[in-house]
Amino acid sequence: MSTKDWLEKDYYKVLGVSKDARPEDIKKAFRKLARENHPDQNQGDKSAEKRFKEISEANTILSDPAKRKEYDQQRSLFGGGGFRFPGAGGATGGGSTNVNDLFRHATATGDSNLGDIFGNLFGTGPAPRRNTRSPRRGSDVEGEVTIDFTDAISGATVGVQMISEQACEACRGTGAKAGTMPRVCPTCQGSGMQASQAGGVFSVTEPCKDCRGRGMIVDDPCEVCNGSGRGRSSRTMQVRIPAGVSDKQRIRIKGKGGPGENGGAAGDLYVVVHVRPHKIFGRSGDNLTINVPVTFAEASLGATIEVPTLNGAPVKLKLAAGTPNGRTLRVRGKGSTKADGTKGDLLVTVEVEVPDHLSDEARKALDDYAKAVGESNPRAGLFGG
Repeated sequence: MSTKDWLEKDYYKVLGVSKDARPEDIKKAFRKLARENHPDQNQGDKSAEKRFKEISEANTILSDPAKRKEYDQQRSLFGGGGFRFPGAGGATGGGSTNVNDLFRHATATGDSNLGDIFGNLFGTGPAPRRNTRSPRRGSDVEGEVTIDFTDAISGATVGVQMISEQACEACRGTGAKAGTMPRVCPTCQGSGMQASQAGGVFSVTEPCKDCRGRGMIVDDPCEVCNGSGRGRSSRTMQVRIPAGVSDKQRIRIKGKGGPGENGGAAGDLYVVVHVRPHKIFGRSGDNLTINVPVTFAEASLGATIEVPTLNGAPVKLKLAAGTPNGRTLRVRGKGSTKADGTKGDLLVTVEVEVPDHLSDEARKALDDYAKAVGESNPRAGLFGG
């Protein structure tokens, strides 16, 4: 915020309070005006949007004791008649000095540094004018889609239902569950903006990180719009989901969002992908996982087994004699597609099955086996033996 802005704007008048207003009076006035003029409650109303920005700006200064003190001092020093700015009262007279004349005099007498410094500080030096009809980028649009596990691995083209800018009918745009109301964000006090000091009298205003610029916090979100406050649109768009996408991944599709204004670029489409689980395969990064049951004889003596793959023919996998339960074997190139086009691996975890029923002949054979190998107690180490 420049000093010129401080002198030309009466923040007390913006909030409708007196110059000696108490902090609680300023806070109360701001909250009332912020609710009345909040963009979420006045969609499409440009005058309300402008008014809301002015209210937020005034509150940023007057709610901070240090900034308010500095603001009052600057207005008392420069705004009491000693200086007047172009556009804030026309030509000067009666002993007042036009600040542009002062800077021209400084330059004419060789004090160019003074003219440059004050010219930049008060904004009276050459500066490009803002074009109110300049191109404006379109808004970003969000959508969600649920796909099968196989489509997530191989990629697919799906129809995505867009989320519109219209208020959700269930919560009437509040984003809160029926019977509840959102609360004013304690961080930005409902303005949706945060000001961070950048040194001196200057500050940078950015969307509040806690409420994401809405000014309100929803503790119990609406079940229909998931707290966004926006309704579902009937418009759908065919979107290519890349191979290898993971559950809850957010995909950006450039230029498929809201249209721009005055020749500006379109916004982007963001699609949140939900992946249905597979009954056999799992996933670990770019690798697929599978648990394969084997018999005790196969694990002990060694064997060649067949293992299914997700989108192809089964592969043969050789088990070494004495393969323990839980060992993971790797099949190269049978996993998910990576970002560079290559594929991950298939991780096969061996699960040795123990029969729940034995015939008399099988039981005798196992007894003979135990006697033949002379098995020691495998739990002896647990007792310090």
